[in-house]
Amino acid sequence: MLNILNKVFDPNKRELKRLQKLADEIEALAAETEALSDEALRAKTDEFKQRYQNGESLDDLLVEAFAVAREAAKRVLGMYPFYVQLMGGISLHDGNISEMKTGEGKTLTSTLPVYLNALTGKGVHVVTVNEYLATRDATEMGKLYVFLGLTVGLNLNHLSKEEKQEAYAADITYGTNNELGFDYLRDNMVLYKEQMVQRPLHYAVIDEVDSILIDEARTPLIISGSAQKSTQLYLQANAFVRTLQKDTDFTYDEKTKGVQLTEEGINKAERAFHIDNLFEIGHVALNHHINQALKAHVTMANDVDYVVQDGEIVIVDQFTGRLMKGRRYSEGLHQAIEAKEGLEIQNESMTLATITFQNYFRMYEKLAGMTGTAKTEEEEFRNIYNMNVIVIPTNRDVVRDDRADLIYASMDGKFRAVVEDIAERHANGQPVLVGTVAIETSEVISRYLQKKGIRHDVLNAKNHEREAEIIANAGEQGSVTIATNMAGRGTDIKLGEGVRELGGLAVIGTERHESRRIDNQLRGRSGRQGDPGVTQFYLSMEDELMRRFGSDNMKAMMTRLGMDDTQPIQSRMVTRAVESAQKRVEGNNFDARKQLLQYDDVLRQQREIIYKQRFEVLDSENLRDIVERMIDSSVRRNVLAFAPGHDEEEGWNLNGLIDYVNGNLLAEGDLTEEDLKDKTFSDEIAETILTKVKERYDEKEEQLSEEQMREFEKVIVLRAVDSKWMDHIDQMDQLRQGIHLRAYGQINPLQEYQQEGFAMFENMIASIEDEVAMYIMKAEIQNNLERQEVAQGQAVNPKEDGESAKKKPARKKADVGRNALCPCGSGKKYKNCHGQLA
Repeated sequence: MLNILNKVFDPNKRELKRLQKLADEIEALAAETEALSDEALRAKTDEFKQRYQNGESLDDLLVEAFAVAREAAKRVLGMYPFYVQLMGGISLHDGNISEMKTGEGKTLTSTLPVYLNALTGKGVHVVTVNEYLATRDATEMGKLYVFLGLTVGLNLNHLSKEEKQEAYAADITYGTNNELGFDYLRDNMVLYKEQMVQRPLHYAVIDEVDSILIDEARTPLIISGSAQKSTQLYLQANAFVRTLQKDTDFTYDEKTKGVQLTEEGINKAERAFHIDNLFEIGHVALNHHINQALKAHVTMANDVDYVVQDGEIVIVDQFTGRLMKGRRYSEGLHQAIEAKEGLEIQNESMTLATITFQNYFRMYEKLAGMTGTAKTEEEEFRNIYNMNVIVIPTNRDVVRDDRADLIYASMDGKFRAVVEDIAERHANGQPVLVGTVAIETSEVISRYLQKKGIRHDVLNAKNHEREAEIIANAGEQGSVTIATNMAGRGTDIKLGEGVRELGGLAVIGTERHESRRIDNQLRGRSGRQGDPGVTQFYLSMEDELMRRFGSDNMKAMMTRLGMDDTQPIQSRMVTRAVESAQKRVEGNNFDARKQLLQYDDVLRQQREIIYKQRFEVLDSENLRDIVERMIDSSVRRNVLAFAPGHDEEEGWNLNGLIDYVNGNLLAEGDLTEEDLKDKTFSDEIAETILTKVKERYDEKEEQLSEEQMREFEKVIVLRAVDSKWMDHIDQMDQLRQGIHLRAYGQINPLQEYQQEGFAMFENMIASIEDEVAMYIMKAEIQNNLERQEVAQGQAVNPKEDGESAKKKPARKKADVGRNALCPCGSGKKYKNCHGQLA
């Protein structure tokens, strides 16, 4: 019944009809636009900008602007967007996701809405998965925009602040999701407003939107600084774990990748480290290090999860097969792997700033995306990003032959069958693309092919420099290319001469990925724009996905039937079972991303408050009002701590209050018992103190020039806000890591996190106010006032699971001697004052 209703009321069909109507209107302008000279075509940009300024909306301009951009593409790029590309472009302008099959020209499609939205002058961001694609698209498509009188910027990782400002000031800016997010975080750590690089976030078009907003959504962006900790414990834990035996000393659950010590393993640990009880409170750190060492040895594999390169552990992205340089696993796992591989152990680090991709991209006024595979995640796109997935028809029908999976009993049998298939196709001259999930697999197949004397290219994270060249030749006659998932994104394999007659490109998958979208991306390398092609996946009962999701019955059946490694099962039923397993994994991953977002939403609300107030500090000419509000709040709060309620007899500690005020806000002896003796209400006491504080503030103002006083206020407020906020983020990170244990006490961990996070935030605000009040009133002002970074951070992007992986430590500045007077003017030694933060 539901299927019938879906067919009758299919929202996608309804939307396509609307898009077709607009596409027809654009088509109708083709002849008129073609008749324009280059100058007249260029002049249309200024005309559109003027009309927009005069009150016309972008929707009003859409038909004409698309017609102009389409004609310009023909003249500059030699490409004329198809009718279906017009539909895809309109969908992108509406803030939706255009699902367009591989080879349908998504990059060209995006130029239409990008041009239209750039007319506002507010800036359009085109987001890609890596810098190679960002550079390629900015260079190629940039010609079109420049021809039409718009400016184009390219935001790369290595650019200076000035170069980044120039890139963001352009009408259209190309960049990666990571760099955009990090620039946002860094902008909210600058000391001067002029150092910020980004403008307010207006409109973004995300290429491979499912990769960025789904696959990478479990990876919060983090800027981290160093936290000094001993590396000795990692080495000791590593040496101990090497002596353990599976099943005797520890157990490993392949489905959850959980590993833990048995009773025998615990006894061994207690003997090895000469302790009575591993679970005593004093041995928490040791227990944690042993568990991380176990995880490093049992669940993390070299050339699968990471590679060793130039003496460092470099994580391999499980979704793309690319090396993720600069990313680090969190909670000491990275250090445990360094110990395992005998490398120098880097220090752990503390989080200085963090944001998830979900919360970063939701800050744009309008967000759009395109990919070949998004429909399977439509619910998530709608719920989290308020974007609908519109499936755009192909320009030509897909004629590719997608064959049912072949399943072998063992991995060795599967690889032999794969190599035989490759050899047969290679002998006929048909090009073959072999997709692998891990670097290790690509190297295994490469060795098999070498034995057979078949020339081939291997494209994985170890030799990605040749990516463009390898992909360019992958469709030529007789070529064999082995590639990890990195070949599945943003690349277009064009068929060489005579290849169509040989059946087109053959894509061979060596195992199923845990996400159907990744498999579909690989299939999509073949059969573009109506080309012939064939895809075949080879599976074995020993594949990770099959092991994790109920292949035992099937394996037993194969054994009963006496089937050996030369006889595969080929059955749609088995394929459906595999897809069902994939759906389960996808569901689990959705839940993980949703949970991460719920937790990050707690921090998001706090982050928005702090960043807004911090910008006000940078933007204000005079902070006196803000500072006075902070002092007022601090004084009233502390008065209540020493003199609560209305009744003086009931526990008032006026001497304590006088000591506090004279020690933190006024000079010794400024506030006396005489000043407070007749006061019967805490409010009266607060007013008396605030009057004296204001007088002292005025005296300070008179001693200094206006400019010095205003800069002094900014130095103090920024220092307090930054140091307290960074400590707060790190504490929230610690809270987040342990909060799930509350579930054992029948308590909702998320609610606890929200409540405790809110309480911690209020405490942080109070702490900022107290610190600002103290330093504004007590610090002696020096002539060489200078704003200082509280800590120098480095950008890192953690691995999936929302693990807060960290980069190499970033040393915090401390140019002052430990025993010298603190430059803030407090009169304390540096080590007892701001040296504690450095």
